[in-house]
Amino acid sequence: MKKVLILEDEVNIRSFVVINLQRAGYTVVEAGTGREALDRLQEQRDIQVAILDIMLPDMDGFEVCRHIRAGNKQMGIIMLTARTQEMDKVTGLMTGADDYVTKPFSPAELTARVDALFRRIGQDTTGNGEVMSQGPFVMNTRNHTLDKNGARIRLTQVEYSIMKLFMRNPGKALSREDILTEVWGKEYDGELKIVDVNIRRLRIKIEDDTANPVYITTVWGFGYKWGA
Repeated sequence: MKKVLILEDEVNIRSFVVINLQRAGYTVVEAGTGREALDRLQEQRDIQVAILDIMLPDMDGFEVCRHIRAGNKQMGIIMLTARTQEMDKVTGLMTGADDYVTKPFSPAELTARVDALFRRIGQDTTGNGEVMSQGPFVMNTRNHTLDKNGARIRLTQVEYSIMKLFMRNPGKALSREDILTEVWGKEYDGELKIVDVNIRRLRIKIEDDTANPVYITTVWGFGYKWGA
């Protein structure tokens, strides 16, 4: 069963999302406030993807996202943002969201983003997996883990996918377009800035000095390179 939470206080928008996700084969859990969303997530631990509106009557979607990420790094999170609020997109991603969809949105666009998150969640969950060791880092693709100097680094699905791409291509300069295609999928029609924000988030977790990164270095005008 593929279960999705939709947090949206506007009933018409929420109903619109629910109908279209159900048509796509998803089981949908509804919430109209941040508190209600967190309660639903506690009650139904099999929810795998959460869609969070930002403007809510009790707490904003960023706070809900932070609460989720404090206890669950694996859940897929999509923020619903206003088209004119550029900072909402960046703030949502830095808070721990995997993706964002701007209002107004088409049902096909939102469903495609949810589909992509479920595909990513399903990666590396079967088979023997592999262990990659580079510098102070050890990645186990069967257990979906990354350690640095023996200490576990808690990654979101997107961060893990980026790290796996880097560690499978050591020393190779990867363009932002390459990273976007490999991690978010060929059909993803979002903006390249989502790559940059996730790299910024990753550096906070893995670099000793984020102002002078040595593991994920920038290839100016092109993309990034892994150099552990």
